[in-house]
Amino acid sequence: MPDPVWYRSLYWRIALGFVALLATLLVVQGMIFLWMTGRMQEILWSRSAATFATAIATDVESVISEKTRTDLDTFLNERYASSYRAFAVVTDDGTTVVGRSMPGPPNMARAARARLFGEGPGDRRGGPGRGGPPGPPDGLRPPPPPPDGPPPDDPPPDGDPRGRGDGRGGRGGRGGFGGGPMFTFAPAIVNGQIRAMVAVPTDPPPLSMAIRDVGPTLAIVAMVLLVTGTSTLAFVVFGPARRRLRALQNAARAIGEGRTGVRAPQTGRDEVASLAQAFNEMAEQLEERTAALESADRTRRQLLADVSHELTTPLASIRGYVETLAMTDLQLNDETRWRYLSIVTDEAERLEHIIGDLLDLARLEGGGGSLKVEQVSLSYLLERVWHRHGPVVAERDIKLETIRDPVIDVIAGDSNRIEQVLQNLVANAVRHTPSGGRVAVTINRADAGVTITVDDSGPGIPAEHLPRIFDRFYKVDESRTGTATPSGSGLGLSIVRAIVVRHGGTITAENRPEGGARFRVYLPVAAGLEP
Repeated sequence: MPDPVWYRSLYWRIALGFVALLATLLVVQGMIFLWMTGRMQEILWSRSAATFATAIATDVESVISEKTRTDLDTFLNERYASSYRAFAVVTDDGTTVVGRSMPGPPNMARAARARLFGEGPGDRRGGPGRGGPPGPPDGLRPPPPPPDGPPPDDPPPDGDPRGRGDGRGGRGGRGGFGGGPMFTFAPAIVNGQIRAMVAVPTDPPPLSMAIRDVGPTLAIVAMVLLVTGTSTLAFVVFGPARRRLRALQNAARAIGEGRTGVRAPQTGRDEVASLAQAFNEMAEQLEERTAALESADRTRRQLLADVSHELTTPLASIRGYVETLAMTDLQLNDETRWRYLSIVTDEAERLEHIIGDLLDLARLEGGGGSLKVEQVSLSYLLERVWHRHGPVVAERDIKLETIRDPVIDVIAGDSNRIEQVLQNLVANAVRHTPSGGRVAVTINRADAGVTITVDDSGPGIPAEHLPRIFDRFYKVDESRTGTATPSGSGLGLSIVRAIVVRHGGTITAENRPEGGARFRVYLPVAAGLEP
């Protein structure tokens, strides 16, 4: 599996997803905030008290100057329903209008009335408050008060919990506890006459009003965005990773239950996929080791059975002949006695040979015993092989041939072990070659190494026996044991394979197309090849 791609990394996806979520939340919240701040522009950055009062005075002038009758209270409260500033309007006919969207000081209408009719200390102490006109201009005089006297105290605005004013606020734009003007005034002038007076609190409305107004909306939007964003992030980033981790968990549980063939999915190119790949590699190695242990257990059981069988035969023979020789009432002539003793000796040697082969094979396969690497002459080894098998070959009229590349003569390896390989292979070929047959040893240069091939003209190896020909105690024909051409102990080819493997080579067995068996040994260049 290739290395994980950085942008598919789980850590990067979490980081980028978190940044994208925060950026989206900030952008959406900012847009909603900008939209909602249009409703509280008087608080944040827009109109001052004087500007607001002048705007209301202009609207009052338009209403008074209209020919048709318009309800001033309804008009102003609908027009300024979303305003965060309080206001009060007093007309020359005694009509009082108070803003209902924002409650104001209880004495605001009284101050506007006093300003309109020229009453109170505010008129004697410097004229109108800050932001209002400097006084009636020449030719403009406020109208006389209504014939019935000044109107009563202002009615409290709808929903004003403070009720009727206490009269402590300043009149005419001054007074109060702060020493400064509490209200800003603006006259409504129609046809050169002051027809109404508008009063607006000088101080801006508190920010808490805007927070109380827009806070719940922003909180609801923030919660919706947060839930939606985190749900999307969990679905996109953590959902696939969670499913793959769950599959990995199930695979680990299956491995623990003994189902070594289960594998985790390796989809994606992130850390989870790398973890799944490492887990699958571990599972494959565990499966291979489990199979090897099972195979070793079967081999051990088979080895015990084979060893018991191979050792029982000579031991039974030895015991039988010894018991026969030990019978005192049995009269045996010297010839029979020596023949029995010869059989006992042969069986004892056979038993010794089997035990020696078992120990030799155990040392080779277990890595025990070091190889004595030296320069080995192939010509010398082949000569020794022919001398050993010369009498049998001559007796059975078997032709021995050597086909060798003249360039190849000396190799590096353990001389005794390589000779043991050649002796066993040639002995096996001679054993299964009929009289008048042929055994050939061919030595050629191969891919960075040398190949030694042993051919015979015997009946060959049945196809069903080829896969197990190198197993311990495996014999193609059990009936040949003890005959003129015995099969041996069944350990020779196992020892040959172990020696070749210790030299870093390979050995194979097959049938020749023209008949007979063929064993091919390959020794790599690591074995040391010299021309």
